[in-house]
Amino acid sequence: MKTLERLFAEKLLKIKAIKLQPANPFTWASGWKSPFYCDNRKTLSYPSLRNFVKIEICRLILERFGQVDAIAGVATGAIPQGALVAEELNLPFVYVRSTPKDHGLENLIEGELRPGMKVVVVEDLISTGGSSLKAVEAIRRDGCEVIGMIAAFTYGFNVAVKAFKDANVELVTLTNYEAVLEVALRTGYIDEEDIPTLESWRNDPAHWDAAK
Repeated sequence: MKTLERLFAEKLLKIKAIKLQPANPFTWASGWKSPFYCDNRKTLSYPSLRNFVKIEICRLILERFGQVDAIAGVATGAIPQGALVAEELNLPFVYVRSTPKDHGLENLIEGELRPGMKVVVVEDLISTGGSSLKAVEAIRRDGCEVIGMIAAFTYGFNVAVKAFKDANVELVTLTNYEAVLEVALRTGYIDEEDIPTLESWRNDPAHWDAAK
């Protein structure tokens, strides 16, 4: 029986939401060079896969976190899926901006949370964890309790693992870097000779140089 991590990895690879280009690396917004790129937002364009993600996130929320009062999506990538999950669970939904709106009410959190609410945060992807945990801080400042976060994918960087531990946030993901790499290798999406390059990048992504 396939694990959820491997099953979802297969689905992401099938729609080419995972890009593995060791010889022609991407540049992330952070400036990091990367041979690996994950675009979970492509799942929104495939109704059956979009529904799969929604149902699995809902299942994990109910199994792992119990009583939940509201769902929060992190802007912008997790807004659609967070809203779908909140609709399925019949719960209030808010989303958290990366920066406050520069006009009107200048909101950081869009929607309404009441102090004391137990909130699960939905995120699309975890890299360093910085932007995700800023959303957690904003929700906590509103007097709510963040009881966990669910993301579609995590790179599993040490810096993110430490950040979530320090912030006392439980992170649950549908799949991860290791599962994607395993499935990609097994299905011929990448070659065995690509593995050392990918692993050297993951060990130190901030300083990785494709030319070395």
